[in-house]
Amino acid sequence: MKRLQAPDDELRKQYDLKTLKGGVRGKYFRAASAGTNLVLIDPELLKIFPNSESIN
Repeated sequence: MKRLQAPDDELRKQYDLKTLKGGVRGKYFRAASAGTNLVLIDPELLKIFPNSESIN
């Protein structure tokens, strides 16, 4: 298996590491990985329910 080479991980000159402190890694990971519920309806039902307001 061929491994991919990691890109150069250099910050741009305008970023100051002193001002970037305090970040939390993975702060929103659980919420983002929970995802959303996506429901697809048949095209025939679109005639009856043309938008999300009419369904809800």
